Amino acid sequence: MKQDRRARRADEIEAAAYAVLEEKGYAGLTMLAVAKAAKASNETLYRWYGDKTGLFRALILGNVTAVQATLDQAQGQSPMTTLRAFGPALLAMLLGPRAVALNRAAAADPTGDLGRTLAESGRDTVGPWLGRVIARGIEDGSLPRADVSEMIETYFALLIGDTQIRRVTGAMEEPDADWIADRADQALTRTIALFQAAQANSDLDSAGHRP
Repeated sequence: MKQDRRARRADEIEAAAYAVLEEKGYAGLTMLAVAKAAKASNETLYRWYGDKTGLFRALILGNVTAVQATLDQAQGQSPMTTLRAFGPALLAMLLGPRAVALNRAAAADPTGDLGRTLAESGRDTVGPWLGRVIARGIEDGSLPRADVSEMIETYFALLIGDTQIRRVTGAMEEPDADWIADRADQALTRTIALFQAAQANSDLDSAGHRP
């Protein structure tokens, strides 16, 4: 199968998988159910995805692709420009219906395997991308000096907070683009302010100007 045709077929299969997931939950997400919904052969699904966990991993990676595309488009731009694009893209993905379906499936899995797969293919993939951008910002002076890992954790906490769990539990509706843009802007602004203050305090200590 030609690459572009296969990519289109994979999109159809994964869209069918989401439909099954939303209707029947993870327990009902069998390879056969997805094959029937996508009008594909069971053999094709096993050949392409290996098993149910492999299909779940493909769904996660496909959902993260939008964030990766944003970062790819920002190649060559300043770290701050990249971060301003990254935040809304990440938050929109995390609070979108597909991410909610994936998180609900992971929460319902008593083995914890899906949660680990979600972390490995989601945050553990996105985190290093963000880290590289932050490191460039520290190097060019657009971001304050800081431990990159600490800045990532602070930024994620301010950007995401409890919004994911509220979406998964149904306590929060999917936000609109303006709400997402405003929250992302505040998260970045507050992260920078916190680390600028920490840097200023550190500089005072180093200079011996503390009373």
